[in-house]
Amino acid sequence: MDDNLEQPNAEAKPLLGNEAEEEDQSSGDDDEGPDWTKLMPASSRPIIPKRGDKEFEPLKQGGSGLQQHILLRSRNAMFEALRATRTISNKTVSYGTWHPTLARVSVAVPRGTSMNNVGHTVPREMVMPDGTMKTQKRLELLPEEGVYLIERGSLMCWKEYTIEYPNDGTFESVTGIPMTVQQAYTEMIGTEDLTMDRYQVYAYLKRLGYSVTRSKPPNAFYPVAGLYPPSMSALSSSYILQRIFSTFSSWISGIFSPLFSRAFDWWRPLRINRWLRSEKNHSFMFRSLRFIPSGHKVPIHSHTETTSPYEPFFNLYKPPTPFKKSAPPPPDYQMVVVNARTTPMPSLSELTAIYDNAPELPLPLPRVRNPSQIQGVSYKKNAAGANIPLESRTTKETITPSMTIGAANGLMPSWFSSRTSAPSKQNERRVNPFAVLRQGTKTAIVATVDAGTINIFRFAQGAFETGPWY
Repeated sequence: MDDNLEQPNAEAKPLLGNEAEEEDQSSGDDDEGPDWTKLMPASSRPIIPKRGDKEFEPLKQGGSGLQQHILLRSRNAMFEALRATRTISNKTVSYGTWHPTLARVSVAVPRGTSMNNVGHTVPREMVMPDGTMKTQKRLELLPEEGVYLIERGSLMCWKEYTIEYPNDGTFESVTGIPMTVQQAYTEMIGTEDLTMDRYQVYAYLKRLGYSVTRSKPPNAFYPVAGLYPPSMSALSSSYILQRIFSTFSSWISGIFSPLFSRAFDWWRPLRINRWLRSEKNHSFMFRSLRFIPSGHKVPIHSHTETTSPYEPFFNLYKPPTPFKKSAPPPPDYQMVVVNARTTPMPSLSELTAIYDNAPELPLPLPRVRNPSQIQGVSYKKNAAGANIPLESRTTKETITPSMTIGAANGLMPSWFSSRTSAPSKQNERRVNPFAVLRQGTKTAIVATVDAGTINIFRFAQGAFETGPWY
């Protein structure tokens, strides 16, 4: 009996005439119920999203004739684009002559913006139309500059021709032979210490927007980059004198400042050994106990070596850096170019030689946190990225009596001044020592070329002995 009740036995009632017409006019979607799959999140839907235009997608039954037609049309369009003739504008094309004896390209007609940061001016003796010799200045390009401009279509180059034809009207005045890109690669690469690896790195950097020059001038007329500012090691003598004066000033200040300060305690004993306080901390004691020297100032073992491949070859200037090719500023970087398959890793002496000519890097800026903003106060971004209220900026521009007193105190000796400047130093944010350790004091950039693949590495001179953990 229970089994009979579990089985459904309901029968559909016969519809009347009006109800049958309404059933026919109603849509079938209402009977199926709501589509709950539309409410599912996009991440849980079992459908692969289609991003971008798809000309073909694999199907189980195979590709159709329309898909094959679309693929063939796209392939033919690509081939037609690659087969198109390269055209250049006459307003941006320069004309020059390749001189194999000089390994230079003399530019007769410089045009376009590509000539703004390449080439250098050299005085040469030239034959005038009347047959006399006269010294004139002309623009010359190095081999890597000539190949790069020829390859990108900015320079039409001819090779210097020395054969003299008889002036009988049979031959015209021939000044050179037009050079192709293949001929420029063959004749220019291999001269003036230019290898294929170095040219690939040069072209790669130029396409990125860098201004690239030689680290070592190839001749006396090549412009030399400006010198780096002197480091702290070069100013060691002035630094020692500064320490002596600061020690003497602090000693005198320790004697006379209690006499002129407001909160003076007559029962406090007078200390005259303030200048020895720097020798009573833990860092000085640990430095005194070291018997193994540390740091990069310790000379390394010197031994005779052959010419090192790790010598800076290019000077790099960032695109925002103001660059003048007649008087280039100090480079932003100096790059070494080596072959990855034939050159081993640099040794300690080779890296030290690069670091000796590199400038000291400035300390990384401390991390600036945005202060809590006050409602109703307008804020402005400063150069460091911190929010500064406009009221504080206007307050700084207004002269107050406290500023006048501070200016008068600046005219007095340092030992008569109050010690109110100590809290401001405590509020300054310290530089993260791990950021200093990661950046290093000096850097060396090495570009390796492995069968046309360029990889750029950075070697940093660590400053582990200057950190608080040492």
